[in-house]
Amino acid sequence: MSDKSFDENVAELQRLIDSSSNIVFFGGAGVSTESGIPDFRSVDGLYNQKWRYPPEQIISRSFFDANPAEFFRFYREKLLIKGIKPNAAHLKLAELEKAGKVHAVITQNIDGLHQAAGSKNIFELHGSTLRNFCMNCRAPYDADFIAASADSPDGIPHCTKCGGIVKPDVVLYEESLDEACMEGAVRAIRNADMLIIGGTSLSVYPAAGLINYYSGNKLVLINKSVTANELAARLSIHDSIGKVLGAIKVTK
Repeated sequence: MSDKSFDENVAELQRLIDSSSNIVFFGGAGVSTESGIPDFRSVDGLYNQKWRYPPEQIISRSFFDANPAEFFRFYREKLLIKGIKPNAAHLKLAELEKAGKVHAVITQNIDGLHQAAGSKNIFELHGSTLRNFCMNCRAPYDADFIAASADSPDGIPHCTKCGGIVKPDVVLYEESLDEACMEGAVRAIRNADMLIIGGTSLSVYPAAGLINYYSGNKLVLINKSVTANELAARLSIHDSIGKVLGAIKVTK
């Protein structure tokens, strides 16, 4: 852990960014929680009264197939969050991309906030709540359609064309990550001259293993708690990702 002050850490990060031309950002849940999106694993006081199963079980593919009504009840309340806006981290990354500094954003989040902030080249490892498809005919639906299914007789979103179940385009437990997305993320990291990892403890695999494809010497870790691979990092900052990136000045 760095014993430098916040200003000293930001100044060093600024120097690294200014001297780089192909930056890749890899972000986890901590990037979204700063926008007010709760970690779905967090347990509120009424949790055991509302949910009879642990969250990891509810958002597994086997549970989805066996009990879609309970899955969608949890999904709509815990994962389909409305009225959330990008925070300083999302906005700064989009600004850095526009300036030609950041070439790719790789995210484990499914909320679409990087797109809302203006980032273009995004690899969504775990999919997105914004995309939904009929499992039978592949007809597309938006998030509002899934939200409205709470009022349907069985609480399950059914395709208006064929009646099939509409599944969110998110990667559930027991499902594999999208191969093309993973390949694109690996390619971006291999070509990066700087890799910034923020808002993740690097404990969720296979996504966390992506760091192994980076061979440069500008690895930066920004997370409130201790992160794996800190010994390999050029700079490690234990602070808010929004506060840190928000302090960066963008120059072309």
